[in-house]
Amino acid sequence: MAVAASAVVAVGAVTGVMSASAGEGDHRNAARPTTTATPVPGPLPARPTASATPTVKASAPASRPAALPSTEPPRASRPAPPASSPTRAPGKPEADRGEEPGGAALYRHPESQVLDWVRANGDDPRHALIASRIAERPAAVWFAAYDPGAVTARVRSVTSAAEAAGRVPVLVPYAIPDRDCGGASQGGAPDLAAYDDWIGDFAAGLGGGEVVVVLEPDSIALSDCLSTAQRQARFASLARAGRTLHAANPRAKVYFDAGHSGWHSAGKQAAALRAAGARSSGDGIFTNVANFHRTADEAAYARRVLAALGGPPGLGAVIDTSRNGNGPPAEGQWCDPAGRALGRAPTTRTGEDRIDAYLWVKLPGESDGCKGAAGTFAPDYAYQLARGD
Repeated sequence: MAVAASAVVAVGAVTGVMSASAGEGDHRNAARPTTTATPVPGPLPARPTASATPTVKASAPASRPAALPSTEPPRASRPAPPASSPTRAPGKPEADRGEEPGGAALYRHPESQVLDWVRANGDDPRHALIASRIAERPAAVWFAAYDPGAVTARVRSVTSAAEAAGRVPVLVPYAIPDRDCGGASQGGAPDLAAYDDWIGDFAAGLGGGEVVVVLEPDSIALSDCLSTAQRQARFASLARAGRTLHAANPRAKVYFDAGHSGWHSAGKQAAALRAAGARSSGDGIFTNVANFHRTADEAAYARRVLAALGGPPGLGAVIDTSRNGNGPPAEGQWCDPAGRALGRAPTTRTGEDRIDAYLWVKLPGESDGCKGAAGTFAPDYAYQLARGD
């Protein structure tokens, strides 16, 4: 079982929808955002009407992506994180500890569906648990609208607020052409030339502070629907995007799509990442976006991918731990499955070799489409995740 991406806080108006595509299975667990008209930017980015995640899906068999030549020298290595911490016993829910001391403080955007619910439902008996376990956690901010001319201001409003607070924002650009392989979350820029321009505008809003960029969920792992030429062109554009983001802000950490441990083999995913320039244009990889695979499994998978990828030893990985506290549900149970739990709280202090951060890229409680409309906040499901039942 696998999952793709889910909008947590999408800048610009978005609506969540289900996404399921044909293939050798279903590798995504939730709806991702589709874009609608975007509001005029203000001091803070507009709040989405819904966020979304892709449904669980497996990639269709396809030829191994051809490697593209790299013209960029490898990026400088970074220090490795502390030695790996002891592995949790199988079957035991993962601890939802607060952010570990000593790591960079991650940014919590002040506008989200869960915060709206918390502010409006102070007397609800579920309020305290949802507020403390979900609403108070930092989460990613998604930019799912193809909005040339507006995206710079929207990005800057987030990065400037985070910098003023002394915190690190997590940003998700999500506008690659042929997004979601034509599924329910289809959209994005009209072509790769337009996307290159859009990502340049996105990069112009990064500012000079620390920032984490989760670059285009599913853009690499879910690319087997493209022809060889289309895939090569997309990968070349992703490599350019990484270079553009770093040129705009050398302190930005850019992570490329590695799917998750229940999808492609580490060797296949590494080959695709290499073709997309992840070794020279990125700072590492991300895994498990909107999925439920356990952190230990994702960390082991990420290290296998990084080993197969090669490149600078400082390349690391970030893992979406938002809903993986009880591990994945039974095969085929992808839509707001029961018995799931929150995973590790977002932190940059993981104690795991080559694992740079645990992030909440998917906001817990935003529905896959069964507990509520896809992408909308479902307090019953949020409460179940917070309780772990």
